[in-house]
Amino acid sequence: MGYYLNRSTRTLAGIVAITAVVGSSCGGSQDSGDEIKAAASPQVLAKEGGAHALREAALAAARVWTPPPVPISRVNLRDNPPGAGAFRQDEEVFCRFKLETSDGLTPKFYCDLPAGDTIKVKYGDGNAEVHAEVAATRLLTALGFATDRMYVVKRVRCAGCPTFPFRALQCYKTTGIKATCFPGGIDYDRVVTFDTAVIERRLEGQKIESGSAQGWAWHELTRVDPSRGGSPRTEVDALRLMAVFLAHWDNKADNQRLICPPGAERPDGGCATPLAIVQDLGATFGPAKVDLNNWRAYRVWTDAKTCSISMKNLPYSGATFVDWQVSEGGRTLLLGLLEQLTDNQLRDLFEGSHITDYDQVNAQGRGADAWITAFREKVTQIREAGPCPALTAS
Repeated sequence: MGYYLNRSTRTLAGIVAITAVVGSSCGGSQDSGDEIKAAASPQVLAKEGGAHALREAALAAARVWTPPPVPISRVNLRDNPPGAGAFRQDEEVFCRFKLETSDGLTPKFYCDLPAGDTIKVKYGDGNAEVHAEVAATRLLTALGFATDRMYVVKRVRCAGCPTFPFRALQCYKTTGIKATCFPGGIDYDRVVTFDTAVIERRLEGQKIESGSAQGWAWHELTRVDPSRGGSPRTEVDALRLMAVFLAHWDNKADNQRLICPPGAERPDGGCATPLAIVQDLGATFGPAKVDLNNWRAYRVWTDAKTCSISMKNLPYSGATFVDWQVSEGGRTLLLGLLEQLTDNQLRDLFEGSHITDYDQVNAQGRGADAWITAFREKVTQIREAGPCPALTAS
């Protein structure tokens, strides 16, 4: 039996990754394959010396939302996103295993495409993140919040992959002993097929980071400064509220990214128009990831009258997400975006991401109507709240 792979969107830095599904039982079938060229490594914008100052300046000037280029009511949420490097849903993708470890507990591996792109693969019938991340990234992108792109594919055929690539990579990350974790070495004449797969292509752009400051934490959003070009409080609050809407509890700093879009680099190493994006949305629609009953039961507000939100009752007690009081502008902005989505689009979202096909959803969750109802109930909660305080600080 094979498994699904997550097609991730290419980063603007020119990197493509495919994320693998977590679990020791995730494996694939084997046959033979050809050589594939290795991909180039991503570049980091911030350099030694002024990296901290450059990151601080970029965070202050970061944008978290832009008006969607396509009217929301016309966005296709069923099919893979279009554009350069896109994959078809019926496509069989061939790649060459790359010995590169990653963080997290979700099974994944990196793989080089024939053209030189490196993709990150998430795979596995029992991997909720394969479905959740496809749905969440399509939704956020449609609303104007920048994310990586996720692609559902027919299957991924990986030359050189172990039968259980994530298990082998975790072994190698822990021990550093290649011979132990890859008995017999990496055989590129051997191909493992993953029949349930999605591919991720990162949003293009150079990463802005400094030393241990990789990505950004949600509590750092208070440093976004409109006077320095950053998003106003309204937009930042809309993003915060959207994170609660999705129950996005796995929000450690590594799951967000600060990037400089192509062409926005300055000669001094700074960035004219930095973006703060969410790059890992697999732990959504839960909190148990693709968990209809608990997602429906999880309320948007801790206090609707004061527009207070919190993730303290979610795993890791909210992680980097701090309790917050949403501004009226933030509430109405997100409400106006969400209300443009039609029921047909929501049906496309949940069916196209295969959330309704996920092995571990209950009988009710196998129909899109139940997910649409839960979605609409959350929109109603946002509509009936407030009016929120007219707060100005970020």
